[in-house]
Amino acid sequence: MTDRTLDRRTALKLGGTTLAAALAGCNARRTGTATGTDSTATADSGGDTTSSYADVHQATADSVVLVDPPRGQGTGFVYDDGHIVTNAHVVGEADEADIRFSSGAWTSGPVVGRDVHSDLAVVAVESMPEEATPLPFADRPAVVGEEVVVIGNPFGLGGTVTAGIVSGVDRSIPSPAGFPIPDAIQTDAAVNPGNSGGPMMRLDGTVLAVINSGGGDNIAFGISAALTTRVVPELIETGEYDHSFIGAAFTPVTPEIATANDLETARGLAVTAVLDDGPAAGVLQASEDTTIVEGRQVPVGGDILLAIDDRTLLTTEGLGSYLALETRPGETVDLTVLRAGDEQTITLELGVQPNEL
Repeated sequence: MTDRTLDRRTALKLGGTTLAAALAGCNARRTGTATGTDSTATADSGGDTTSSYADVHQATADSVVLVDPPRGQGTGFVYDDGHIVTNAHVVGEADEADIRFSSGAWTSGPVVGRDVHSDLAVVAVESMPEEATPLPFADRPAVVGEEVVVIGNPFGLGGTVTAGIVSGVDRSIPSPAGFPIPDAIQTDAAVNPGNSGGPMMRLDGTVLAVINSGGGDNIAFGISAALTTRVVPELIETGEYDHSFIGAAFTPVTPEIATANDLETARGLAVTAVLDDGPAAGVLQASEDTTIVEGRQVPVGGDILLAIDDRTLLTTEGLGSYLALETRPGETVDLTVLRAGDEQTITLELGVQPNEL
């Protein structure tokens, strides 16, 4: 069975395996004034409410805002003295959005940048309340099991706090463009429509991720601080961000794939398709046939990608994260591949990830 052309389903898998998660952060309709300003509540409201969660809320809630474009509704937070970070799917195609601070004050500003591939967007505002200060980003990776706090506006309920732990790291999640967002963080903190664009906070008061989606039983995802801090400055400066693109589809080598390809061990990523006019055309060789091993259809032939720039690859998520966090379009990378039983290194110039295929 031969298939050299990437169909739409294959294209969505370029760079990694996509988890099926709904973009659940936008309210489809505006809610009424009953949404309230509960984010102004403090631990002095009665009783001993002192806790790490309360501390994080009191330190950050004034910097978390309601983002209210003409269609939809979500959350954002203060990035610097003149900009709000939110999700691209929250602002959609809007040219500007209304912003509501925890004090109840409203302002509006233009959407100065959006990137559908990372699902990030920036709204510029001329003035902010004095208490709305920029939230710092985490400078070290998320650790599975550490506690986190999510602050946002689920169903328009301002300043809502939910808590949980980091459930997983290095996830791939869907973007509005269809390509996966790499290096995402999974949490079991409750996330509902309206939370998207809000911060997932460490208990030290730093932003670990930008909430992107939620759904299922205690499963939600955020765009990592590492990716956000790469993308947002360019959105502010130029309005857009270019992501590295190989133009090939991969699948992890399983024991069945290893057996079908006479490999001693299951390692690396099998190249299952190469885009005809993409960067990998003529550089990587895709599988051209399949066979059945233990009841499963698996690819036969083609390259096995073992490493990129000496970084050993075990998962498609690992490849996606490396491309997103360590490379830029136009740079060259060294790919270590197993081709027809021989290990060799080839050079590939990275392209720009397209908005669609």
